[in-house]
Amino acid sequence: MSRLATRLLLGALAGLTGTAAMTACMARLHQALPVQERYPLPPREITGALAHEARGERRDELGDWAVAAHFGFGAVAGALLSALRFPARPLPMAAAGVGVWAASYFGWVPALGILTPAHRHPARRNALMSAVHLVWGAVAALTLSELHHARRTMFAPGPLQDRPA
Repeated sequence: MSRLATRLLLGALAGLTGTAAMTACMARLHQALPVQERYPLPPREITGALAHEARGERRDELGDWAVAAHFGFGAVAGALLSALRFPARPLPMAAAGVGVWAASYFGWVPALGILTPAHRHPARRNALMSAVHLVWGAVAALTLSELHHARRTMFAPGPLQDRPA
């Protein structure tokens, strides 16, 4: 693999891991929202909007697509940050996570008419979304750092000693 391909692969894996941690936090924080704000979070809203889901219409299969899109986006974001050689340290990556949130929910998502800009969403939901993007970045950074270390050590070339004779 080329060095770029390696960075893309490891970044995507780190992005997936960050997304798993982020999703766990989202689920718990969503339950802490006031009842009137516990409607689906933006990843599900985006999927519904892109699928032209009618308001109030229930389409269970879109939940699967929302999970896939959410994890796919996290993997792509991790791969791109890694390809750009963004520092694999928790603080810079946490900031990058919030940057991804801001660029998405104040930028391209409303620009494409998918959702309203984040400043029009309830403040507690924005706090939830920005906090979980901090989690995404920090966990992705720690994972990426560990993957680079593993690649240099336990996955490095060397003699194969446990193969049958």
